[in-house]
Amino acid sequence: MKRFATILIFLVSFTTGPIAGLGQAVQFDFCGEPIGFDFDKSTIPQSSDLSTAAAITSFYQSLESVDYDPVINALLAYKNKLRPDDWLFYQLIRKTAQLISPKANDYHRYTLYKWYFLTRCGYDAMLATSGNYLLFYIRCDENIYNIPTRTVDGKQYVCLNYHDYGNNIDFQKNRFAVIDLPVPEKGSNFSYKITRLPEFRPSDYKEKDLRYSYNDLEYSFKIKLNTQIQTLFTNYPVVDYALYLNIPLSKETYYSLIPLLKKKVKRMNVKNGVDYLLRFTRYAFLFEPDTEIYGGEKRLSPEQTLLYDQSDCEDRVALFYCLVKEIYDLPMIVLSYPKHVTIAVQFNKPYGKPIIYNGQKYTICEPSPQKEDLMVGQLLPELKQAPYEVTYVYTPQKNK
Repeated sequence: MKRFATILIFLVSFTTGPIAGLGQAVQFDFCGEPIGFDFDKSTIPQSSDLSTAAAITSFYQSLESVDYDPVINALLAYKNKLRPDDWLFYQLIRKTAQLISPKANDYHRYTLYKWYFLTRCGYDAMLATSGNYLLFYIRCDENIYNIPTRTVDGKQYVCLNYHDYGNNIDFQKNRFAVIDLPVPEKGSNFSYKITRLPEFRPSDYKEKDLRYSYNDLEYSFKIKLNTQIQTLFTNYPVVDYALYLNIPLSKETYYSLIPLLKKKVKRMNVKNGVDYLLRFTRYAFLFEPDTEIYGGEKRLSPEQTLLYDQSDCEDRVALFYCLVKEIYDLPMIVLSYPKHVTIAVQFNKPYGKPIIYNGQKYTICEPSPQKEDLMVGQLLPELKQAPYEVTYVYTPQKNK
């Protein structure tokens, strides 16, 4: 498969030729897949200031006057062959822009290359400026919670580079104007939904030892994890529970963990098996609020929770949800309280005081460590009278 991709990209570069003269071969690895194209760095537009609409328009026109097809064809060859989700494809574009025009050398030029490549690859992207700020937006209809959005002609655009400004811009003081660039046609929507992760090389994984106790017995698991997952999701925003809960595990991590847990719970009844998964999620990691680690809210996917040594209640919910879904495939609901998030599972019969939702009874399963060792069916005492919202409902598909 990888050899085919290499040959395909080589043929793309060979048939289109180098850019504006003698191009240099640019080759790099992206998530275990080789990428390559010819590029002549002497064709990169030079500008001392790319913060004004006039300068950015001039930069765009200079890009259009040069043949960037080898770069675009290499990106599209990857996309057409491997069908990555939009967020992962954007990480490839970020890496490509970094190699052509490093971020540290000229941040605005690096940002403009990202915008240009995304636009050329068929996405609806736009730019907005205020003083020395240059924000880069992509059209997206999903709910995104911790980054700025703009509405233009009734369409929502989400900012892709807010983190580069420390997630801290005073939009009352800084009024941004959208730059009207003569893009041939508006492209497609961008989605933050992740349906599958890349097939990394097995050699990219390292083993992590996770330990916890259950019924006075000590358990140890050696799980294969890949730190490239951390890189891919470093700037992934806060999205709806339906999106982040269902980010899958990568292949090597899945097969190092799920079959092992299935074997552990094989002789247990469903309640005890779920309790086993609950305690693994609760005690195999240290608890730490997002504000202490990241300075703000960040929702980790199940695999990220396995990677990091510390995580909070939402991260535990994501991991526990993944384990129950993969091993038992039971109906579940996510409960969001003012200062806490937890989850409830539907068994054949409920345990403790059930949560009733749409006429169905769900049993609380608290996956975060608490002062009290809560059993299946036990809710935190301080939450018994607190209001909550059901923020996600999982219903197993029949004949899955």
